[in-house]
Amino acid sequence: MHPPRRFLPSLSLLTAFEAAARTGSITRAAHELSLTQSAVSRQIKALEDRLGVELFTRDRQTIRLTPGGESYAREIREALRRISTASLYLRGNPYGGTLNLATLPTFGARWLAPRLPAFLAACPGITINVGTRLSYFDFRLESFDAAIHFGQPDWQGCHADLLRRETAVPVCSPDLARRFDIRTRDDILKAPLLHLVTRPDAWERWLGTQGVAFDLVHGMLFDQFTMVAEACAAGLGVALLPTFLIADELRAGRLAVLFDRPAEERDAYYLVWPAERADYGPLACFRDWILAETALDRLASHSPPE
Repeated sequence: MHPPRRFLPSLSLLTAFEAAARTGSITRAAHELSLTQSAVSRQIKALEDRLGVELFTRDRQTIRLTPGGESYAREIREALRRISTASLYLRGNPYGGTLNLATLPTFGARWLAPRLPAFLAACPGITINVGTRLSYFDFRLESFDAAIHFGQPDWQGCHADLLRRETAVPVCSPDLARRFDIRTRDDILKAPLLHLVTRPDAWERWLGTQGVAFDLVHGMLFDQFTMVAEACAAGLGVALLPTFLIADELRAGRLAVLFDRPAEERDAYYLVWPAERADYGPLACFRDWILAETALDRLASHSPPE
């Protein structure tokens, strides 16, 4: 069922409204759109007439969004952004075969990006666009076909395939280990502990499984693995990090594993996608490829297959 045309205003009316709403000025909107002030005013009035709703209150030379206009502006701004993004993707790959993927920043930069040439070689003709997201989002409101997610496979309305689990070990700079004379697991509590906000109880669980007595665990908080790794390498403290994401730092000697006693996370990395994209060709190719890659990862780390 198609919506009535009165609820599908032309793009020119919507862009004039969005520019005026964002800038708070007919003059600035006109300048941005290379139109006259009267042209922008006419377009906004035409939009109000079509919708039967007042979007701005007008006081002499100033305009102010009505409560309804403010809500409408947010929705229209997002819709225009999605149209612009879709046009950009089409221009980048006019023959189709585009996969829009959301991924976690550090996983995307350190694990996925170095492997993308292999994917493109295995699936020629597919263009992959990658964006970063730290948490759940609504696929209906974002221009993504799939996401790489760390957590539980409970993304509402989505399918999920397990990619790999994560085991973290305590690491720090060699200099910090010497400064705090860390020789036993109990010695870790002498040094500052670094925390990741998405793993808030990681240290408590690790210390508990190692039989280390502790009261409260304090320390600096970070929202991304890369920042924790850099802070750790700079000597700010000890962190629990998965070795597969800090391989470069370990090889270079900037970080060292204090004790090879990993704590396996209850959560894991998953590829998730909305049900309606299940038969999308580029996604099917990517899914097959990344499942094969992560299976090789598990073999390389001597982990049992899932």
